[in-house]
Amino acid sequence: MAIRNIVKEGDPVLKKVSRPVEKFDDRLHVLLDDMYETMKKDGVGLAAVQVGVLRRVVVIDIGEGRIELINPEIIAQEGEQQDVEGCLSCPGKYGVTSRPMQVTVKAQDRNGEYFTITGRELLARAFCHEIDHLDGKLFYSHVLYMLDDEK
Repeated sequence: MAIRNIVKEGDPVLKKVSRPVEKFDDRLHVLLDDMYETMKKDGVGLAAVQVGVLRRVVVIDIGEGRIELINPEIIAQEGEQQDVEGCLSCPGKYGVTSRPMQVTVKAQDRNGEYFTITGRELLARAFCHEIDHLDGKLFYSHVLYMLDDEK
Protein backbone atom coordinates (compact mmCIF):
# COMPACT_ATOMS: atom_id res chain seq x y z
CA MET A 1 0.00 0.00 0.00
CA ALA A 2 1.11 3.49 -0.81
CA ILE A 3 0.09 6.99 0.11
CA ARG A 4 -0.97 8.79 -3.07
CA ASN A 5 -0.87 12.51 -3.78
CA ILE A 6 -4.22 14.22 -3.41
CA VAL A 7 -5.27 16.39 -6.35
CA LYS A 8 -6.01 19.93 -5.18
CA GLU A 9 -8.70 22.40 -6.13
CA GLY A 10 -7.86 24.13 -9.41
CA ASP A 11 -6.72 20.92 -11.12
CA PRO A 12 -9.09 20.37 -14.08
CA VAL A 13 -9.31 16.62 -13.37
CA LEU A 14 -11.61 17.38 -10.41
CA LYS A 15 -14.25 18.72 -12.83
CA LYS A 16 -14.30 15.60 -14.99
CA VAL A 17 -16.88 12.81 -14.79
CA SER A 18 -15.36 9.50 -13.74
CA ARG A 19 -15.84 6.37 -15.85
CA PRO A 20 -17.42 3.16 -14.56
CA VAL A 21 -15.21 0.34 -13.36
CA GLU A 22 -15.47 -2.70 -15.60
CA LYS A 23 -12.53 -4.82 -14.43
CA PHE A 24 -12.51 -6.04 -10.84
CA ASP A 25 -8.90 -7.13 -10.61
CA ASP A 26 -5.74 -6.76 -8.55
CA ARG A 27 -5.14 -3.29 -9.98
CA LEU A 28 -8.49 -2.15 -8.56
CA HIS A 29 -7.67 -3.76 -5.21
CA VAL A 30 -4.35 -1.87 -5.04
CA LEU A 31 -6.16 1.38 -5.86
CA LEU A 32 -8.71 0.76 -3.09
CA ASP A 33 -6.01 -0.07 -0.55
CA ASP A 34 -3.90 2.95 -1.52
CA MET A 35 -6.92 5.25 -1.37
CA TYR A 36 -7.81 4.02 2.10
CA GLU A 37 -4.26 4.56 3.37
CA THR A 38 -4.21 8.04 1.78
CA MET A 39 -7.58 9.04 3.25
CA LYS A 40 -7.49 7.62 6.76
CA LYS A 41 -5.07 10.12 8.32
CA ASP A 42 -7.03 13.30 7.59
CA GLY A 43 -10.40 12.44 6.07
CA VAL A 44 -13.53 10.32 6.19
CA GLY A 45 -13.83 9.73 2.46
CA LEU A 46 -11.90 9.80 -0.78
CA ALA A 47 -12.91 9.43 -4.42
CA ALA A 48 -10.50 8.01 -6.99
CA VAL A 49 -10.54 11.26 -8.97
CA GLN A 50 -8.93 12.91 -5.94
CA VAL A 51 -5.84 10.78 -6.54
CA GLY A 52 -5.98 11.42 -10.30
CA VAL A 53 -7.82 8.24 -11.33
CA LEU A 54 -11.02 8.86 -13.31
CA ARG A 55 -12.89 5.76 -12.16
CA ARG A 56 -16.09 5.50 -10.12
CA VAL A 57 -14.40 4.33 -6.91
CA VAL A 58 -14.92 5.64 -3.37
CA VAL A 59 -13.60 4.70 0.08
CA ILE A 60 -15.21 5.94 3.29
CA ASP A 61 -14.56 5.42 6.98
CA ILE A 62 -16.42 7.58 9.49
CA GLY A 63 -14.94 5.60 12.36
CA GLU A 64 -17.18 2.56 11.99
CA GLY A 65 -15.04 0.62 9.51
CA ARG A 66 -14.00 0.77 5.90
CA ILE A 67 -16.65 1.09 3.19
CA GLU A 68 -15.73 0.60 -0.47
CA LEU A 69 -18.13 1.72 -3.18
CA ILE A 70 -17.50 0.82 -6.82
CA ASN A 71 -19.83 2.37 -9.41
CA PRO A 72 -22.05 3.85 -6.67
CA GLU A 73 -25.39 5.47 -7.32
CA ILE A 74 -27.78 7.08 -4.89
CA ILE A 75 -31.10 5.24 -5.15
CA ALA A 76 -32.99 6.90 -2.27
CA GLN A 77 -32.66 9.91 -0.02
CA GLU A 78 -34.80 11.59 2.58
CA GLY A 79 -34.77 14.43 5.04
CA GLU A 80 -32.31 17.28 5.29
CA GLN A 81 -29.35 18.18 7.46
CA GLN A 82 -27.01 21.12 7.62
CA ASP A 83 -23.49 20.76 8.92
CA VAL A 84 -19.89 21.80 8.33
CA GLU A 85 -18.14 20.13 5.42
CA GLY A 86 -14.60 20.26 4.09
CA CYS A 87 -12.61 18.38 1.48
CA LEU A 88 -9.13 16.89 1.23
CA SER A 89 -8.84 18.51 -2.22
CA CYS A 90 -9.71 21.95 -0.77
CA PRO A 91 -7.46 22.21 2.30
CA GLY A 92 -8.40 24.89 4.80
CA LYS A 93 -11.81 25.58 3.28
CA TYR A 94 -15.01 24.73 5.11
CA GLY A 95 -18.65 25.55 4.61
CA VAL A 96 -22.05 24.71 5.98
CA THR A 97 -23.79 22.44 3.49
CA SER A 98 -27.29 21.13 3.03
CA ARG A 99 -27.42 17.38 2.42
CA PRO A 100 -30.01 14.61 2.85
CA MET A 101 -30.34 13.13 6.35
CA GLN A 102 -30.49 9.57 5.02
CA VAL A 103 -29.09 8.16 1.77
CA THR A 104 -29.24 4.68 0.27
CA VAL A 105 -26.55 3.74 -2.23
CA LYS A 106 -26.38 0.83 -4.66
CA ALA A 107 -22.80 -0.12 -5.50
CA GLN A 108 -20.43 -2.98 -6.18
CA ASP A 109 -17.75 -4.32 -3.86
CA ARG A 110 -14.13 -4.94 -4.85
CA ASN A 111 -15.14 -8.29 -6.39
CA GLY A 112 -17.99 -6.88 -8.47
CA GLU A 113 -20.84 -8.06 -6.23
CA TYR A 114 -23.79 -5.64 -5.96
CA PHE A 115 -25.04 -4.44 -2.57
CA THR A 116 -27.02 -1.60 -1.06
CA ILE A 117 -26.09 0.40 2.00
CA THR A 118 -27.96 3.09 3.90
CA GLY A 119 -26.28 5.85 5.84
CA ARG A 120 -27.61 8.55 8.14
CA GLU A 121 -26.13 11.86 9.22
CA LEU A 122 -22.32 11.89 8.68
CA LEU A 123 -22.34 8.73 6.55
CA ALA A 124 -25.12 10.13 4.36
CA ARG A 125 -23.09 13.33 3.88
CA ALA A 126 -19.98 11.31 3.05
CA PHE A 127 -21.88 9.26 0.44
CA CYS A 128 -23.17 12.43 -1.23
CA HIS A 129 -19.83 14.27 -1.04
CA GLU A 130 -17.78 11.45 -2.57
CA ILE A 131 -20.32 10.56 -5.27
CA ASP A 132 -20.39 14.26 -6.23
CA HIS A 133 -16.63 13.98 -6.85
CA LEU A 134 -17.30 11.18 -9.33
CA ASP A 135 -19.54 13.57 -11.24
CA GLY A 136 -16.97 16.37 -11.29
CA LYS A 137 -18.49 18.42 -8.46
CA LEU A 138 -16.90 19.86 -5.34
CA PHE A 139 -18.78 20.40 -2.09
CA TYR A 140 -19.16 24.11 -2.91
CA SER A 141 -22.28 23.31 -4.96
CA HIS A 142 -24.08 22.47 -1.68
CA VAL A 143 -22.63 25.23 0.51
CA LEU A 144 -25.06 27.57 2.19
CA TYR A 145 -22.20 29.74 3.44
CA MET A 146 -18.43 29.46 3.78
CA LEU A 147 -16.70 29.57 7.15
CA ASP A 148 -13.52 31.21 5.89
CA ASP A 149 -12.58 34.23 3.80
CA GLU A 150 -10.90 32.30 0.99
CA LYS A 151 -14.00 31.48 -1.07
